[in-house]
Amino acid sequence: MCDIRDELIPQVAVITDIRVETPDVKTFSVTLPDGKKAFDHMPGQCAMLSVPGVGEAMFSITSSPTNTDCMEFAIKACGKLTDYLHTLEVGSQITIRGPYGRPFPVDDVLKGQNLLFIAGGIGLAPVRSVINYVLDKRENYGEIDILYGARSAADLVFKSELEGRYKDDIYLTIDREEENWDGHVGFVPAYLKEIGFSTDKTAIVCGPPIMIKFVLAALLEMGFKKEQVYTTLELRMKCGFGKCGRCNIGSKYVCKDGPVFRCDELDTIPDEY
Repeated sequence: MCDIRDELIPQVAVITDIRVETPDVKTFSVTLPDGKKAFDHMPGQCAMLSVPGVGEAMFSITSSPTNTDCMEFAIKACGKLTDYLHTLEVGSQITIRGPYGRPFPVDDVLKGQNLLFIAGGIGLAPVRSVINYVLDKRENYGEIDILYGARSAADLVFKSELEGRYKDDIYLTIDREEENWDGHVGFVPAYLKEIGFSTDKTAIVCGPPIMIKFVLAALLEMGFKKEQVYTTLELRMKCGFGKCGRCNIGSKYVCKDGPVFRCDELDTIPDEY
């Protein structure tokens, strides 16, 4: 883990690869100019990316710490900075600082557990870091199930990776029927109940807030306890170190106390998310 002073100092970074995932999502591979990773991180942590004169924002680190070549960020074009990032090419320079936040407890609590990953839309980005970490250390974990949904087939990020590397049980769904899609159709919470997973799993959930709300309700209805469910609230993060107050919810600062939370911890803060 970096010293807090290092976390505040932006480093110049170079975009070494760009992959188009969906019409509005690209994955950027980033290293320092000397080809090294900017810093070490754990699954679930975030980094601040910026373009001087354009802006800066917090993004989940999409790659696993086991990727020693670079750091990856799956970024959706949805604002001034992200739209600009989508215009950049390989070789372009940005700045990076971090890592920020509390990660998923992959080396203690989750170790030895059966894992159920549930994601919606771009919510697969932070979950991908955990999935790849677990797969790279496969002997340390039990069964793995992945339930992932998006608005349309074109909006499924990392689809080729899902269908390629992930050999455990995978369940894909899209919101509405469309031509050439022969998979499941329906929203993630309903599909979750339809599948009826056993409750001997720890669930990791990420997606739009409304999806998280209904997924949690579905899990509780199925017999899961809140102590078995983890989620991430990184969308609320701004400065990354508890000074700006944007991510303050009750007594918690998402950037310092999260962004990863066990769902029973959310009962102690106001219902603002």
